[in-house]
Amino acid sequence: MDKNRAVIILGVSTFALLVFNIASCVNVYGKDSLRKKEMLQRMEIEEKMSKAAQENASSGEKLKVLQKDLDDETAAHQATKKALIQEQMIGRSLKDDLQKVTKAKEALEEELKNVSTTRKKAKK
Repeated sequence: MDKNRAVIILGVSTFALLVFNIASCVNVYGKDSLRKKEMLQRMEIEEKMSKAAQENASSGEKLKVLQKDLDDETAAHQATKKALIQEQMIGRSLKDDLQKVTKAKEALEEELKNVSTTRKKAKK
């Protein structure tokens, strides 16, 4: 009986250890699966962050180019504006000169009429 009892105790303890061993393996497998999922999520997040950083750098470069273009266009606009103001001033000056010449012409025509009427009267 002692032998049977020892065999039964050893069998039960072996079975218990086998169950604990299987439970431990299942537990480790589950934790390994969770660890792999977490690593995959972290890698995806890192890739997204890397892409976002690249897009940010690219956007920064585009912004610099656009800012330079804007500055160039602003400078060109200012130059065009100055040229327009100069052309307007020249136009006003020419209008003033034209008015002076027109007045001088009218005065000369009036004087010519006066001289011509005086000569006609003098001839008669």
